[in-house]
Amino acid sequence: MKFNVLAVTALLLSATLLQGCAGAVVGGAATGVTVANDRRTVGTFVDDEIIEVKATKRLFSDQEIFDNTHINITSYNNIVLLSGEAPTEALKAKAYNIISPIPKVRKIHNEIVIAAPSSLLTRSSDTWITAKVKTSLFQIKNAPGFDPTKVKVISENGTVFLMGILKRSEADLVIDATRKISGVQRVVKLFEYLD
Repeated sequence: MKFNVLAVTALLLSATLLQGCAGAVVGGAATGVTVANDRRTVGTFVDDEIIEVKATKRLFSDQEIFDNTHINITSYNNIVLLSGEAPTEALKAKAYNIISPIPKVRKIHNEIVIAAPSSLLTRSSDTWITAKVKTSLFQIKNAPGFDPTKVKVISENGTVFLMGILKRSEADLVIDATRKISGVQRVVKLFEYLD
């Protein structure tokens, strides 16, 4: 297992270096730690990274989507979350149709809201909400073996999306902790359950 984690980390770091992005190198090193604690297989973890890169490239190669939307792509266990804003139902559907042919995508949750792209202030607020939710998960003590790093937290305009592979009892605690965070207007659980 240790060899697999090292191999994946080396692969991700190599890919990052080839792209010339120093900030992502640091992220690549953190990725190796994440893989070691993840309930996904190493292969699925890598598939999710590839899905996100391909989806981002495909979406933002479309000039209409690039110019008029704010869309985030998150893949967890080959399930994709599309979140953000698009001004029309047609652009929301177009984003879904661009992503759906990507290999290994099992399901797409199209949570794009029909609205003008969010402001920088709203996105900053969402980043703060995400940080507070992640921090609050470390306070969960009554779930033996629970690891808060196994929960993917995505915030969009006050809506918090939660992804991960959890026990139902863990998921309930995560949802409860998330609902208590100031600024959270809605919680959407997209968990897969072990039990």
